[in-house]
Amino acid sequence: MEIKLSKGKHEVQDLGHGPNISYSIRTVGMYLVIESAIGMAVMWDHKTTVRILLEPQHRGEVCGLCGNFDGDGQNDFTTQGQLVVSSVFEFANSWKVSSFCPGVKYVNPCEATPNRHTWAKTMCSIITGETFKECHLKVDPVPFYENCVKDSCACDTGGDCECFCTAVAAYAQACNEAGVSIQWRTPDICPVFCDYYNVPDECTWHYRINHPPCYKTCLNPEGNGNNPLPNLEGCYPECPKDKPIFDETSKTCVVCCHPPCTTPEPPQCGISSTTTTTETPTWNTNCNHTVHNTFNWVYNHS
Repeated sequence: MEIKLSKGKHEVQDLGHGPNISYSIRTVGMYLVIESAIGMAVMWDHKTTVRILLEPQHRGEVCGLCGNFDGDGQNDFTTQGQLVVSSVFEFANSWKVSSFCPGVKYVNPCEATPNRHTWAKTMCSIITGETFKECHLKVDPVPFYENCVKDSCACDTGGDCECFCTAVAAYAQACNEAGVSIQWRTPDICPVFCDYYNVPDECTWHYRINHPPCYKTCLNPEGNGNNPLPNLEGCYPECPKDKPIFDETSKTCVVCCHPPCTTPEPPQCGISSTTTTTETPTWNTNCNHTVHNTFNWVYNHS
């Protein structure tokens, strides 16, 4: 099975071969989250940001373009031939999956679009400016600012603010995980319109800058969490007291999920499943919606 992430959507393809690994796909705030049974998760913002999260048992046991996860950033540029190099291009080219793939070359998008460079520096200064000042001592803003400028220069046709917004959101997320939540979005700067999801005369969906990945739903009525995902920004349902549980299927708040309105045993942020021998729901320990087998993923951005 292969999962392709491209142009805001994900596509699952059956390759007919590969290891048998259980995985789940769900939406958490602004992210698509793919979680596997082997202690690896992929978070994608449907745009230009992808994060891979590994559990501790994989420390020092992986290799490739994302490093070796051994806690030492000095040896992350280890080539496929097990040589530690200083050139990012030599490192990246060593991990080509095919000799037919073109080699990585240095391209500075800001040099190609000098007028856009000025705009990018001005817009990205939000990261180093007053808006995020409370976070500067917790998370160094300079690398994020530099990446923001390069990314913003690169988005020179269509969706011009997409790269800028995702670059700033990456710094905001790093601040969140460092314990500093910044309300940086405005109606003019990368707005998020959660009200789009609300039906008339109801106000269920709200924007949150730092929301737990698990909350009260029909699959998880107690809102318990037992997974390594960080708190994430995005649109989340906020149900009233008379309809306290969110139904993922209907996307509405409900009084109860299991007629005649009896609440099952609380799960640990999991999904329910039944067998042919019992009608009592059972739960696993991940906040999952659907479970599949055989996990691979491909990210394409154009």
